[in-house]
Amino acid sequence: MSSDTLSPSESMGTLGIVGVGLLGGSIAAAAKKRVLAQRIIGIGRNAERLQRASDGGLLDSYSTELSQAAEECDVLVFCTPVNRIIEGVRTAAASCRSGTLITDVGSCKAGICQSLSAELPSNVSFVGSHPIAGSEKQGFEHAKEELFSGSVCVVTPTARQLEMPSFDAQLSRTTRFWQALGATVIQMSPEAHDLALAETSHLPHVVAAALSRALDSENRQLAATGFRDTTRIAAGDPDLWLAILQDNRDAVLQSLARFREQLDSFQESLQNRDVEGLKKLLEDAKTSRDGLN
Repeated sequence: MSSDTLSPSESMGTLGIVGVGLLGGSIAAAAKKRVLAQRIIGIGRNAERLQRASDGGLLDSYSTELSQAAEECDVLVFCTPVNRIIEGVRTAAASCRSGTLITDVGSCKAGICQSLSAELPSNVSFVGSHPIAGSEKQGFEHAKEELFSGSVCVVTPTARQLEMPSFDAQLSRTTRFWQALGATVIQMSPEAHDLALAETSHLPHVVAAALSRALDSENRQLAATGFRDTTRIAAGDPDLWLAILQDNRDAVLQSLARFREQLDSFQESLQNRDVEGLKKLLEDAKTSRDGLN
C-alpha cells in the first residue's frame, strides 16, 4: 500500500472534522487531494466560518450540531483546543454509529486518553493522535494540503486499550489514516508523549513568550531576523496555549526547571569570566542544533 493513499476497501466513507482551523482545514485539504473520503463534513460553532470553508472547497457540507453530524461520520477528527476535546468526544460518541473511529490532534494526551479510553460506548473507539505539524497562524485560510507530508504523527494508545483484542484494528486504522495524509507515525504512551512534548514544544513556547515580554519597547526597531525567528511561535493563540500549559502543567514545570539550569550555567560562566566554559556551552548548543538539520 502506498504511504499517501488508502486502497478502495480502506477508504473512509464520511470524514468529520470538528474545528476547521489550520489543522482541521489542512486535514480536509489533504484528504480532498488524496481522495481519502467520499464526503467531508466540517463541524463547529461558527456557521459563517464553516460556510466560507465550504465555499473555498475544503468541505462538502457543514454543521453546527455535533451530535447530529456525528451520526453521519465513519471517522471523526477533533481539532479543537485540548480543554474541549474530552467533552466533545463524549457528546459525539453518544450519537455515533457502530464502528466509528474518533481521533484528535491535541498537543496533550495523558488526561484525554485516560479519560476517553474507559468512558465511551463499546462500539465506538477513540485513539489519541498528535500530528507534530502546524504554524503560529490561525484559521483554515492558512490550511495546506501538504502540511503533514514528512511530519511525524504520534499515536498514543493507553495500556488499557492495548490489552483489548478489538483495539488493534482501530489503532491500525488510525495509523493508516495519518500515513495517508503524508505523516510518519510513531507510537508512544500518553504519559511519555506529554513529557517529550513539554520539552520540544511547550517549553519553547514559554521561552519565546518570555523573550517577547522581555523586549524593551525602545528596542523594538532593532529586533531583526534573529529575534523574530526565536520568538515566532509566541504569536500563537493565547487561549489555545493557555489550555495546553494548564493541561501539561507538571511536565512543563519539569522542563522549565531543566531550562533554568541551562540559563544558570550561562550566567555563572559570564559572571566568573569563564571564557572556556562559555565557549563550551555555545559549542555544545551548536552541536545539538546542527543535529536537527
